Amino acid sequence: MSEQVNIGVLIVDDHPVVRDGIRGIFESDPRFRVIGEAGDGKEAVAWLEREVADVVLMDLRMPRMGGVEAITAIRRRWPETRIVVLTTFDSDTDVLPAIEAGATGYLLKDATADELRSATLAAAGGRPVITASVAGHLVQRVGPLRSASLSRREHEVLELVAGGATNRQIGTRLHVSETTVKTHLMHIFGKLGVRDRAAAVNEAHKRGLL
Repeated sequence: MSEQVNIGVLIVDDHPVVRDGIRGIFESDPRFRVIGEAGDGKEAVAWLEREVADVVLMDLRMPRMGGVEAITAIRRRWPETRIVVLTTFDSDTDVLPAIEAGATGYLLKDATADELRSATLAAAGGRPVITASVAGHLVQRVGPLRSASLSRREHEVLELVAGGATNRQIGTRLHVSETTVKTHLMHIFGKLGVRDRAAAVNEAHKRGLL
């Protein structure tokens, strides 16, 4: 993604003061263009019917239509639009549903302005962004599955990882999104009791899975 590209951003949060703060972060940077604001998921969908955003910054807990439901609706109708969750919630009951619904990234609202802009740039380029604390919750969420065997699709993902494929390459090969690949990886990490790709491959070799 070129630095000159004007990325269209839609801000979705039920607190006006939060929306104002986020708008200020992006309006001060010529790489971005705020196309609008929405107070809930229904308003977000209505905005996108008028003008499709490159990236949607999505809160989770909102009236009428919450974040997960909105992510599902947006990904179904506008699959090219990337969604970055920006919320105060990092519990396992919040994180995994948002990722599984199709969120490209997940940031907490204590992120700095630079982190938020960088995450939005990454998302616009199709690169998943998940903070360390959120990644930790995902690993903990799938922790109880550690004694379970890998599914056929998880084996396929792991074999491609072992062959050096990136998330994008794996998604293309298996005809799934990068977000789905990342979800599979989180399950694999949990089942193998590891925290990264290299450790997963090493552990899989030890167990005779590869």
